[in-house]
Amino acid sequence: MESSDLMAPADKPMVDREVHTPETFNHQPKIVLDGEMSLLLDSGVTLAPLTIAYQTYGELNADNSNAILVCHALTGDQYVAGIHPVTGRPGWWDNVVGPGLPLDTDRYFVLCANVLAGCMGSLGPPETNPKTGKPFALSFPLVTIEDMVRAQALLLDHLGIDQLFCVIGGSMGGMQALEWASRYPDRVFSAVPIAAAARHTAQNIAFHEVGRQAIMSDPNWCDGDYLNQSKRPQQGLAVARMTAHITYLSDAAFHRKFGRLLQDSQEKTYGFDAEFKVESYLRHQGSTFVDRFDANSYLYITRAMDYFDLAAQHDGVLSMSFRETPVRFCVIAFTSDWLFPVSESQAVVQALNANAANVSFCEIETDKGHDSFLLNEPEFFDVLNGFLRGAAKHRGLI
Repeated sequence: MESSDLMAPADKPMVDREVHTPETFNHQPKIVLDGEMSLLLDSGVTLAPLTIAYQTYGELNADNSNAILVCHALTGDQYVAGIHPVTGRPGWWDNVVGPGLPLDTDRYFVLCANVLAGCMGSLGPPETNPKTGKPFALSFPLVTIEDMVRAQALLLDHLGIDQLFCVIGGSMGGMQALEWASRYPDRVFSAVPIAAAARHTAQNIAFHEVGRQAIMSDPNWCDGDYLNQSKRPQQGLAVARMTAHITYLSDAAFHRKFGRLLQDSQEKTYGFDAEFKVESYLRHQGSTFVDRFDANSYLYITRAMDYFDLAAQHDGVLSMSFRETPVRFCVIAFTSDWLFPVSESQAVVQALNANAANVSFCEIETDKGHDSFLLNEPEFFDVLNGFLRGAAKHRGLI
């Protein structure tokens, strides 16, 4: 999951403070557009020139050793903290990134890039194809998690960062963190995959297919050409968001937030309007989502997650993904996460243990579901803060 707009009013940061303002950070949008920068995708297509939109928070130290790469989830973006320029709301990890928080911007240089095929400035379906002067739409090539990570590596090359102090992310961001640690072990000092997995399960692929079909069934999708026809498949994208959002919470979280409460009355109306509070909530999530996300990007990014299978890159043996790895790992899972259950994180830990890797594993007890890493979970904050401080001491940053 992916967005702070899912944070309920009761789920406030554990530190009482004002919302970050853009002036708090080095928070100006940055775009890399270099004619010499190209990327060969897994599909065999070469993207050039390559555009990557990203945000930075804090300052890079003298030897460029304090950089943390935050990898965002499916519908997230590079605006992890501060005020989001589109929604006007706090960034999706504003309770984790900032002065005195686990990703302390007084100590670390925090970087987050919009993923390849995203819709917040990085090269993707809604961007203009220089050959046609129109949006790429479905002419944009399919991408993979591996492609996203290679694009991020090119960004780090551009910034002169040879090794990350840490790469961290939840959900799809955790997939990217695992890919980083596997593909570029010498460029990663530590890695924190959260509520993630080394592959996408058949059930998760099925949920994504329902969302994609909702989008593609919308008459305004126009076979992906809606931008050129001044249309938007808002209904389809909203339904896709509603369906996905159900998987981000647990049954207990839904019951606690909504139960079977009616929205506006004490009596049933015997109709199909949003009569229950949970219905109204899901419709709100769907309607606000379409204001900030591109439907084709949703198709591309969900498919990238479906393709991800770290073991398949190594003859089906997950442990081969981490042979003789020097990376320090902290793998975090949540007990009520049924989208990426604890067993998926345990499989990663077992693969790391088979290589005698430096790995910590934390299974956090909570009933909030997959989205727990975005909400107020004090134990999660404590674990993350403790691991990063320990790694920083070994790195010589403290």
